[in-house]
Amino acid sequence: MAATKTPLNAYRVPAMFRNLSYKLTSALSSSEVPTLKVSDEFTKAKKTEELFPTTDPAIDGDDCLHDCSSCSVKYPRKFQIDETEELYGHVKGWSTHLIVATGKTDWVRDVADEKGSIMEAVDRGDAKPSNGKLMLSASNMPVPGHSDHSSMVLLLPSWQFIENVTPANIPELITEFVNPGPTNDSPLRARTASMLPPSSPLQESSSTVPESAAAAPATIPQPISATSQLKARPCPHKYLILMCSQKTRDARCGQSAPLLRKEFERLLRPMGLYRDLHDERPGGVGIYYISHVGGHKFSANVMIYRHSSVIQRPKQANGDANVHTNGVQKRLEELKVIDDNGQEVLLDANKEQEAEGNGEAAQCIWLARVKPEDCENILKYTVLQGKVVKPERQLRGGFDRCKQLASW
Repeated sequence: MAATKTPLNAYRVPAMFRNLSYKLTSALSSSEVPTLKVSDEFTKAKKTEELFPTTDPAIDGDDCLHDCSSCSVKYPRKFQIDETEELYGHVKGWSTHLIVATGKTDWVRDVADEKGSIMEAVDRGDAKPSNGKLMLSASNMPVPGHSDHSSMVLLLPSWQFIENVTPANIPELITEFVNPGPTNDSPLRARTASMLPPSSPLQESSSTVPESAAAAPATIPQPISATSQLKARPCPHKYLILMCSQKTRDARCGQSAPLLRKEFERLLRPMGLYRDLHDERPGGVGIYYISHVGGHKFSANVMIYRHSSVIQRPKQANGDANVHTNGVQKRLEELKVIDDNGQEVLLDANKEQEAEGNGEAAQCIWLARVKPEDCENILKYTVLQGKVVKPERQLRGGFDRCKQLASW
């Protein structure tokens, strides 16, 4: 008698196929699934290939060897950068990244010098992050149309938009969202039922519980006060591309960012992945200009954040050797949510999407010396698959919270 197969849950299957193109991106092309470490400690990746795989023509095809042939966008003739200095391993580590919506593409030389700004309040205020270095960036994200002069920030790796932010409530932002949230060097753990977002209406105004909460209960954020104006919601995109555009620091950044954005947009539109500044459809690639990140002599600097839902999970060191290696059953296994008693929780499509939407940044890949002709392969391999095409020339650093590796 043939073995009886476990029936597929009728509600979970639509949820899986709804985002199949994103979920299979890294799974179908990933060279190797890393082994999950027992401890929470991160290790410095001394070599680029330890942190992010390099494209291989034998696996990825010869296209990975060639720059885009259809690219018509070019840098100005006098666009000169440093081509000799070693890049990898010289980026100073950061724990969280706060990106402030200003609606501008250029700023005063030091964004914290802008009087009365959120950037000034974060950098010069008394409330300081307790979980490591915070990278502060101004961005061209549009300022919400409020009459109270508040704005919005994007917090990474929490993958959250936080609204109604003002200079006055920065201490609350730091203590209630930044400090309890995940960091770039906190492990990305598999979800459990207790980590799923509650269905309470108050969820919109509370911090996202980090995936590492099961391993570190003390970091679970407490619900925000009912009187708080700050409201958090998941960033809807699967991928984020951040490009320095601050020409007051270096003219090359002001020149390169718009040209790269134009080329990224040209390539993303036919794929259905382009999202403009006001497009919050689920999925896709969000592209934002940000202020100076350092290393403008290596322009253009491009930071790529990848959501946890597009990263293939590490397998346990003592995992089941008989687990399926491909097919729908494997994808369903990866989508499983286990309750505190070790039992699978069957989710309907809406709940599955809700849980996925409350994920975090799993990786950041920081590239430099990016040219318009690099954009096609950066999208195809780096953004969508987490691979690096020109590691020796372009990779400055980054982190992978699944592998528990960083370049610092």
